[in-house]
Amino acid sequence: MFYYNNFWGMDFIWWFIWIMLLIWIFAIPYDIPFQRNAKNSPLDILQKRFASGEISKDDYDERKKIILADL
Repeated sequence: MFYYNNFWGMDFIWWFIWIMLLIWIFAIPYDIPFQRNAKNSPLDILQKRFASGEISKDDYDERKKIILADL
């Protein structure tokens, strides 16, 4: 038999399906929560620093006021 639309053993539709599958696997997960590094807001970073003991309560309160004033 002679297949005139064969591309390296696969029809065009199969190449299309494989390419779409790879795009779906590698491009789509960027917006799925907990899949990539989360984008932290300044308030989240401040809370983490306070919880780890890097800054004192007074520093936390002052910086929180500044952050919330900008919002």
